[in-house]
Amino acid sequence: MITSVFKKSTPLNYSLVVILILVFFFLFQIQEPSWVSSSFLAFQKMSLLCFIFASFFLINFIVKKNGLSKDNGYTIFFYLLFLLFFPTIFNNPNVIYANFFLLLALRRLISLQSLKASKEKIFDASFWILVASLFQFWCILFLILVFISIIFHVSRDYRNWVLPFIALLAVASIFYMISLIFHFDAFEFFEKRAVMDFRIDYFKNNYENGALSIYVAVALFFVVSILTTLSNRPQIVHTSYKKVIAYFFIAAFVFIISPNKSNDLLLFSIAPLSIMASSHVEYMKQRLNNEIVFYVLTACSLFTFFSQL
Repeated sequence: MITSVFKKSTPLNYSLVVILILVFFFLFQIQEPSWVSSSFLAFQKMSLLCFIFASFFLINFIVKKNGLSKDNGYTIFFYLLFLLFFPTIFNNPNVIYANFFLLLALRRLISLQSLKASKEKIFDASFWILVASLFQFWCILFLILVFISIIFHVSRDYRNWVLPFIALLAVASIFYMISLIFHFDAFEFFEKRAVMDFRIDYFKNNYENGALSIYVAVALFFVVSILTTLSNRPQIVHTSYKKVIAYFFIAAFVFIISPNKSNDLLLFSIAPLSIMASSHVEYMKQRLNNEIVFYVLTACSLFTFFSQL
């Protein structure tokens, strides 16, 4: 039934996803209704909701524009399901903002395969990754994906290797000017954030631990699926999928080394995992197996969401 609903991209798919986002977002927010009486907090909640919506439609644009998905709504539905694993994301503006800018970067890097305006795309992707790192410092590691993309497509032009450093200079200059205007120490800002912490002992309850365990098992399933079937897919999308896989592993490493660790940081891995999950469903073609995947994931996401309220 679920596969039938999302088999084609229709206004119904998008409307359903929008409604579900609103329902789950406000179900989580009403647990702490104090924000309703504060104009600033209410504005912040609405801005978070806007960025969440923008991320959904941005990931949908990426897969459709670059041939990573057929004309269906699987990717955004998987994105919603994985998001529900970690509902506290809805209260973490830094992670939501950083994720949005990383998706902007991913959009530019995936489209680099066309070889059109390659320098602009490399600079833009580097710029957005560095902006994301202002919200979550270790997002700077996604610059690795920029250099991977350069190797895949435009490695012969030495100027392409310099562009990420020019973007770094641009973002650093802008941020330094902002620090002067608002009177805070830019160096201290990064000094507090540029630390590593490999400990994974942050769980507030067993439900957070369970959500992480289920998510890791699901992620392994789809990663193994894409790795074992990649050679059978059209050659034209191989480099795009390799970038998506690299994006996922960088996101996992960012989670592992980040201080002040929480499940929220796994938001960075949800977009590539959604693409891989959508690809798995399209590749397998057996309707019964796909229905099982959807129903099991839906049950897991609903359980983890409501258990953490």
